[in-house]
Order: sequence, then structure tokens, then C-alpha cells
Amino acid sequence: MDALLFVYILASKRNGTLYVGVTNNLARRLLEHRPSLCPVSHANMKSTNSVYFEAFNSILEARAREHSLKRWRRAWKVALIEKLNPDWRDLTNELNF
Repeated sequence: MDALLFVYILASKRNGTLYVGVTNNLARRLLEHRPSLCPVSHANMKSTNSVYFEAFNSILEARAREHSLKRWRRAWKVALIEKLNPDWRDLTNELNF
């Protein structure tokens, strides 16, 4: 079996700037998005709270989902987040790998 791949959404705050990405190491990638921990790579990045993610077994499926979500209207992304994370909690510290 292949390693799990993750599609994730970051937000600057509730209903703030959204960022959609894909990675094979969600914990590492989320830490890389933290300006305080990695100030050089994402100095201009304003979306640092992990508010949503999905796991996939295939890179093709994960990339397709990422592409799809990036093309979604903002309202659809907000509805997706609020369905599973209505309080817009930062899920980074809740991840157990």
C-alpha cells in the first residue's frame, strides 16, 4: 500500500484567507506553513490554521481533489470546512500520526 497523501485547507482566521494544498506528510507540511517556525519559506503566507484535511491512498486521487477544491467557489469551501469543523478550530495540534 502507498503512503497516505493529504489534501488540506488552511485559513488565516474564521472566514479569512484560504489555502488549499497537498502533501505526503501532513504534520511536517503544516509546521512549514507556520511563519514563527519557518520564517523564510512562507513569510507572506497569512493562512496558518489547519481547518480541514482529507486522506487519500493515491497521488492521482489527492492531486485531482486538490485541483477540484482550488476551483471551487469560496462559499463551497467554507461550507465544507463548517460541515466538519464548525468552530474553525486549528486542527494541527489534534493530529495523531
